[in-house]
Amino acid sequence: MIQQKNNRQTLISLALVALMLAVVLVLDQVIQPTDYMSMLLKVLQKASVYALAAVSLNLLTGFTGLFSLGHAGFMLIGTYIYAIFTISSDSRDAVYQYYDAAVRFSIPEALSGALGPFGTVLGVIVAVLLAGLGAALVAWLIGLPVLRLKSDYLAIATLGFAEVIRAVFQWGKLGPVTNGSNPLKSFIRIADFKIQAGGVTISLSTFIPVLMSTVCIGIIVLLINSSYGRAFKAIRENEIAAEAMGINLARHKMLSFCISSFFAGVAGAGMAMVLGIAQANNFKSAMTYEILLMVVLGGIGSISGSVIGATLFIAASEWWLRGLDNGAFLGIEAPGIFRNGFRLVVFSVIIMVVVLFFRKGIMGDKELPDLFKRRKKAKGVAK
Repeated sequence: MIQQKNNRQTLISLALVALMLAVVLVLDQVIQPTDYMSMLLKVLQKASVYALAAVSLNLLTGFTGLFSLGHAGFMLIGTYIYAIFTISSDSRDAVYQYYDAAVRFSIPEALSGALGPFGTVLGVIVAVLLAGLGAALVAWLIGLPVLRLKSDYLAIATLGFAEVIRAVFQWGKLGPVTNGSNPLKSFIRIADFKIQAGGVTISLSTFIPVLMSTVCIGIIVLLINSSYGRAFKAIRENEIAAEAMGINLARHKMLSFCISSFFAGVAGAGMAMVLGIAQANNFKSAMTYEILLMVVLGGIGSISGSVIGATLFIAASEWWLRGLDNGAFLGIEAPGIFRNGFRLVVFSVIIMVVVLFFRKGIMGDKELPDLFKRRKKAKGVAK
């Protein structure tokens, strides 16, 4: 009976995810770039990337109990790896105008020559995976000395790593690879994801980042519900008790750190696709704080909460409160009050209110299916 209920919940969850993806695909075709609602597509694109970054950080902080502030650094690595290996050959000299580019090929172009359009898609997937693997490899190297630290010391060490890696990527000596302090451009972006069918152009600019984040978050959910996930939670609750139960602390901490960094690298690749530019200055420590804030707002230890927190954060900061900087908000025109910078003041107040009234975040440590279980129990008690 319990197995049947679990199978039913899994099927319902998969059906809801498929419905969400179908709605996103329809919105991609219906909403035009000149429409006011085009901001909805931009929010979905950016929120999907940040949702993946928040969930990957939550895997480390919320489920394993390791407090890291180096997420922006791993996203930076993923962004650069993706951009470097997808810049078109014709544009490479123009992009590296001050340097002699060390990488002279594009993975999508190389595979498209052999496999056609499918090769281009496969090349993008390979570049994204390389972005994640590159971030995971650096995380393994950093984790060897850093994961021996605990609590605030670990946070400070990883924060220092993020700042160092940002400076290294802007170092002139690495210019032939990273283009120094100059941005990387002319790589495959979300605007390039289109399908020509019978004279009709099907846009996938929002569908692709949402699909990528959905698949990655689904993998993280499967990991958390596996034996490894249970070991991570045991380490979070009590390291001494977990070790007494036979859990290898060093191995599982490193595993969680590398997996979290892998998906941060994938999120970095998604960020490059959405922004259409790769530059180290975009990955300052403030980005890590924003991602951590999304996790806290949604609920530490809740995958659903991280997705909701990321979506609300991006929607409020990028769309809903924009009028506070432009002189008019909700039909009220007050240029003396609603001016540049006021949006951040109101947004900060909203965050303070949410934190005060939702001490454990919007979802706490619960997931969306848990809310439906509560309702069913409440109905059963009422009867």
